[in-house]
Order: sequence, then C-alpha cells, then structure tokens
Amino acid sequence: MTTVPSTSSGAGPSRTTTSGALRYPMARQCPYAPPEEVTRVRTEGTVPRVTIWNGVRPWLFTRFDDARIVLSDPRFSADKSRPGYPLSSAVALAETAVTPTLLIMDNPEHDHYRRLVLSEFTVKRAESWRPAVRAVVDDCLDRMLHGPAPADLVAGLALPVAFSVICEFLGVPFEDREFFRSLTHTMNAIGGTTQTAAAARQELQDYLVSLVAVRAKDPREDFISRMAVRHLRTGAMDQERLGAMALLLLTAGHDTTANMISLGVLTLLRHPGHFAMLGRNDNPELLANTVEEMLRHLTIVQRGIRRIAVEDVDVNGHQVRAGEGVVAAINVANRDPGRFASGEEFVPAERAHGHLAFGYGPHQCLGQSLARVELQEVYAGIARRIPTLRTAVPDEELRFKEDMAVYGVHELPVTW
Repeated sequence: MTTVPSTSSGAGPSRTTTSGALRYPMARQCPYAPPEEVTRVRTEGTVPRVTIWNGVRPWLFTRFDDARIVLSDPRFSADKSRPGYPLSSAVALAETAVTPTLLIMDNPEHDHYRRLVLSEFTVKRAESWRPAVRAVVDDCLDRMLHGPAPADLVAGLALPVAFSVICEFLGVPFEDREFFRSLTHTMNAIGGTTQTAAAARQELQDYLVSLVAVRAKDPREDFISRMAVRHLRTGAMDQERLGAMALLLLTAGHDTTANMISLGVLTLLRHPGHFAMLGRNDNPELLANTVEEMLRHLTIVQRGIRRIAVEDVDVNGHQVRAGEGVVAAINVANRDPGRFASGEEFVPAERAHGHLAFGYGPHQCLGQSLARVELQEVYAGIARRIPTLRTAVPDEELRFKEDMAVYGVHELPVTW
C-alpha cells in the first residue's frame, strides 16, 4: 500500500492518506467488534481512500473528532442523488426513487420538515411512553415463558416489541406487521437490486400515504393524526411528505431497535454478573449507563454514514475536495480511546456520554429518546423475569447480519 502526503492547507498536523487499495466495508473477524483492518486505520491515524462496491473511492474517517465534523458540517451533503455519492449498496439508491425522507435531505428543506415534528420527540414525551412500553415487554415475556423452550428471542421479543411500540406511536395497525417486516427486509438487504428495493419502498409509501388520508378525516391519538391535523390543513406538509416521514420512522424505528434488543441481550449474556444486577429496581442510573455503553460498544450501523462534499472542507488537517465522497465509520469512531476510556472494551458501569450511535448534527436520530426507553425496559424486564436466560446454541451457530445495513442476529435461540 502506498502513501501520499495530505494536501491539506488547513490548520493542524499533516495527515497521511492511502491510495485506495482498501476495499470497504471489510469482513469482521469477531462478531462483536468492527473489522480489524478498519480499527487499524483509526489506530494509525490515517485517512484512507477506500474502494466501495461500485468503484467509487470515498475517504474513510474513523476517529471520533473527524466523524463529528463529517456529520455536522453543512458542506457535506446527505443527498444520495448527487453524482459520486458513496452509496452503501445498490438498494440505497432506492431512497431517491420516492418522496425523499429527512435522512437524505439537506437544509433548508431538512430543517423545515424536522422542525414540524420535533415536539413529538422530546425526552418528556418519550418518558410518558414508558408504562406502555413496559406493558408490551411484559406481554411478550409472558408469551415466551408460557411457550416452548428454546425460543427465538428475535421473533418472540425483539421484533414484536419494536413493531408494537412504533406502530402504536405512529397509528399504524399492528396486524400489518408481517407486511412491514417483509418490505423492510427487501429495502435493507445489501444483496438486493435498486429495482426491488424501490418497488418495496414505493409499496410501503403508498400504504402510508393512504393511511395519512384516513387519519386526516378521522384523527386519533397518534403521530400521523396529530401531524395531519396540525400541518396538512395549514399546507405546511402534504400527504406525500407526511407519508415519507412515517415511512422513515416506521422502518428505522423498528429495525434498529429490534437489532439492538437482540444483539444487546446476547452481549449481556456474555457478562452474567452485570446481567444479574440489571434485574434490580433500585439502580436506574446503572440501567441507563448500560444502555448508553451498549449503544456505543455495538453501534449497529455497520457500513458507516455517507456524505459527499459540496465545497472543499478541511477535516482536522485532511482536505476533502468538492465532489468527493466520505464515510464516517461511527462503529469504529465510537471505540476511539481518545474519546472513550472504555475503547474496545464493554464497560457497562461507565456511561458513554456523547457517542455517535444515533448520529450527530442535523440528521441525528429523531426517535433516540423513545429507543432508549425501549432498550431500558427490555434489558431490565428480561433480567428481572428470566434471570436464568442463556443462549441455546454456541456462538458459531448464530447467523450474524453481515448481509444487512444494520447489524444484528437473524435469530437468537435462547432457553431458561
């Protein structure tokens, strides 16, 4: 691998870059850690130019401070339709085939639509959902405990909890969960085509736009109804935009949470002493710290967050030219020992303040407060009600989601 000096003219020390021989993403050597190759890049402090699936060669940023600049500087665009954008796969292009979501909007459009819904995602409102989330978790645990063992924790707990909460929040019928699950899988499977992913996205978008029309005429106590009453009638948002907003929340709100539930439980079972302590009700701070450390340590967005520069940008001494793509490898940045003392280790007693698991900057996850409530209730509920929980198969038999945009396990057989 050859190196060339950085062309940066910005402040700070010069940083070396590599020639693009690295292919990204790399294969994992351990299912609980990012690939060793990309971790080595962070350790060396270089900014390599990597080659992705379609031959595009973006810059790869792996350090925490660099990733925050990439995710917050407005000169980096999230618009996937721009030429040269470093798409994570062919299916990622499908996001541009229907009404765009907040995820791929730039300002001022992004801020306009985000401001319209911010009041729905406060910490206080998320906390008001805690009793309902706890009831959903207990119901799923009841079903597991009264059913056969071993059981699949993904199908029996992770997916139904995530689906139930986001469906109730949005006002989407839970009985359509298999329809959502199937389409979401098609939209996120790395090996799919743009055409199949776009068709799945369009079908789900059409469903939600129709639901918006229904809720506008007959509003209920849910997100879609409130947005319809508040913004459709004033013209601040139309049915297509509200449908796209619901699409983003439905797909991101269940897929990421379900994967964090299952992968998080698997991680806790590898730390039985700490798992046992979570079953106590007298230490909410320990539970909150555990969730933050879990989010930091696992960071299930495994292919980085991608952007493209619309102007020249200096990133801590590395120059990115207009038109060049970048990848912020947040799963690696979240283990940067320069920012987190835990580094590569899982230290659940320490709260990982300021991690990037929910992103950073203007596109930071809207639903993060609700996701935290769900994870806290699931982890505590399992530890309290099934303290003898254990995996029913060895790790080598588990199927980890190397083939998906969001990391996790396809199934998690457990017994008790």
